[in-house]
Amino acid sequence: MRYGFSLLGIGMLFLVLISCEAEKKVSYDTLLTGGNIINLEDGSVSVGDIYISDGRIAKVTYDEIDENSTAKIVVDASGKFILPGFWDNHVHFRGGDSLIEANKRFLGLFIANGITTVRDAGGDLTTSVMHWKSDIENDDMVGPTIFTSGPKIDGPGATWAGSLEVENDADIEDALDSLQAIPTDFVKIYDSKISGENYLNTIRAAEKRGLITSGHMPFTTTLESTIDAGIDAVEHLYYIMKGCSSQEDVVTEQLQDNKIGFWDAMPILQSTYDDSVAKQTFEHLKQKNVFVVPTLHIGHTLSYLDEVDHSEDAYLKYMAPGIIKTFEGRINRAKNASEKAIQDRKELDTFFKKLALTLNQNGVSLLAGSDSGAFNSYTYPGISLHKEMEAMVDAGISPLDALKASAYNGAKFLKQESDYGILDSGKVADIVLLNQDPLKNIQNTQDIFMVLKHGEKFTRENLNKILE
Repeated sequence: MRYGFSLLGIGMLFLVLISCEAEKKVSYDTLLTGGNIINLEDGSVSVGDIYISDGRIAKVTYDEIDENSTAKIVVDASGKFILPGFWDNHVHFRGGDSLIEANKRFLGLFIANGITTVRDAGGDLTTSVMHWKSDIENDDMVGPTIFTSGPKIDGPGATWAGSLEVENDADIEDALDSLQAIPTDFVKIYDSKISGENYLNTIRAAEKRGLITSGHMPFTTTLESTIDAGIDAVEHLYYIMKGCSSQEDVVTEQLQDNKIGFWDAMPILQSTYDDSVAKQTFEHLKQKNVFVVPTLHIGHTLSYLDEVDHSEDAYLKYMAPGIIKTFEGRINRAKNASEKAIQDRKELDTFFKKLALTLNQNGVSLLAGSDSGAFNSYTYPGISLHKEMEAMVDAGISPLDALKASAYNGAKFLKQESDYGILDSGKVADIVLLNQDPLKNIQNTQDIFMVLKHGEKFTRENLNKILE
């Protein structure tokens, strides 16, 4: 009998221990509770809670009360709209050593605008960018995650300082070796001096190494050959327009023979846009999973430099004098342009809006990128990404697809879906909370309540201090 009671006592003790273990609270760093969580995959919105620990999303729950979880910081997100931190998929850090600090100041502008990731599409400050990138990853500096191409690849006598100049296959291999040694996150190819042959060979060589490529396209080659070579993203719409023209081959030959120049080709390509050719081009882009970066906002800004007074722009005060100085080149070109050139540019701006919408309607993946940075007049880091999404919606693209073109498609393009793109367990806790629904009005992306970067919380007050 004594042994029976002993066994019973042990059994009861075991049950008590199990019960205590079950009731043990799980502690998280931060809890965002009761917010409207936006699913960028399908546009659905659900009220839920997001638990964050060690800079990542630990779990996301919907319509349930978790009695066994606690958090050091609890944020009441009731009435707020929660989505992944924004991505600006085309920025530049450049301008030489004298503008290093001026470029560094851009990092705060991105965070203040809820932009937690940027894709640096080539510049001449790679050493500094790599330092910033490391410091941000280690939480030693406030700024967005940086994915960078490092120096651009171009031909001899390249337009942009710091470019890697290639004349033959050996040069191409050397250039790719140097980019991998940095290491960069993708390869950016520019079209100012590179030959059509070397351009295509650079894409093929990068493809063999498993590298991601994006770039401008020399007009001495065709869009079809560029896609077939393996390009992963096309920057700007000039090159897409060329591939939609019934006269692309004729125009290409004229450019190869130096009978016309880049800007001479624009009205010809625009006037020979062909719906059936365009349809085939869109299908080719879609089949090969090529992303397109429309950069509508900067296109519109530059097209109307002759009309719009930017002296009272709210963001002009955040630009260092050295950055503002770099704006003069484009401003002077606009002032000295002929009436025909000015009119052509404005017509092209209107055409590109329609082209961006048609790409979207045909299932081609778009990337929202501002092209902000030195030399790009009045296209300000931070706010210009919001203006780009706004321009997409003004063109007829849905707010959901404009939002997807930022974080969701940005992560897909750079093959970073395991860490970014949607709000789910295991993802990096780069999150923005908005006061109003961006699916109803895309301008609501600017009405930011809070930003989380690697789980670190930036309130509206914190963001305003960054701006100050």
